Amino acid sequence: MVDELGRMRDFPAAKVVQAASLVKQGKMISLARVRFPGMPLFPGHPPFQVLNYRSPNGITVANAQPWGPVNDVHLGYMAEYLMCTSHSGTHIDALAHMTLGGRWYGGGNEKEYLSDNGPIIGDAAKLPPFFTRGVLIDVAGHRKVCSLPAGEPVSVAEVEQICADEGVVVGPWDTVLFRTGYLSLWPDEAALVAHRGAGPDISVARWMLDRGVVATGSDTESFEVQPAPDKGPEGNPQPVHTALLIENGCYILESVDLEALAAQRIHEFCFVALPLKIQGATGSMVDPVAII
Repeated sequence: MVDELGRMRDFPAAKVVQAASLVKQGKMISLARVRFPGMPLFPGHPPFQVLNYRSPNGITVANAQPWGPVNDVHLGYMAEYLMCTSHSGTHIDALAHMTLGGRWYGGGNEKEYLSDNGPIIGDAAKLPPFFTRGVLIDVAGHRKVCSLPAGEPVSVAEVEQICADEGVVVGPWDTVLFRTGYLSLWPDEAALVAHRGAGPDISVARWMLDRGVVATGSDTESFEVQPAPDKGPEGNPQPVHTALLIENGCYILESVDLEALAAQRIHEFCFVALPLKIQGATGSMVDPVAII
């Protein structure tokens, strides 16, 4: 049987109520930065572009009638193309995003389930809404640095120490977000390159899986530490994505803006993210919020 929901498959309604109970002030904190043409992106992705398609002046000049007659009051409208990957800026990976040997989570494989219009199982059309307890692990704050160095691993020992220091317990159905300080450098491309690749190692992935976490994320484009310090006997360059997304259906968010949460020392909150359901897409841009 194909599983297209991963760890969110049996998400209990009681956990929605519990997450809502964390709201005391009604304050919403955005966890996304503005997307714009030329914005820094993971090197393997196409550039983000906004292209004008219709404008009031263009409609008049062309004497076009896309929706009705040209009129004396100059009523017009504007519309645009977005040319981009679904992994632009703050986003969530669909379960079909990462493959290993041509296979992905839930029984997906290239031969049966990869069409010319993208994967037909585990795609973004199946992404669930997220209304969970969120936990911030502020690694940069713990180390008292602006941003972790390039390729710096975050280990389970450090994560457990941060949780102990902040009095936070990570448990089943949580969304856990890691701050490396990377987005404090945004959008300075040179500064970002100099700090690219910090993140959790495989020990942290296993720790989260043991605790029943349903989703995790960070402020970097690749979430896990790169290059991987422990590729395993197979030489896997992304063991964390493999363990979380491919093998266990634990969702991964990337480029999450955690600067405001860290500045206010907020480590527990109601986390809300509503992915776009796009058939064949391998992820979704999201603008999540932390509500306190």
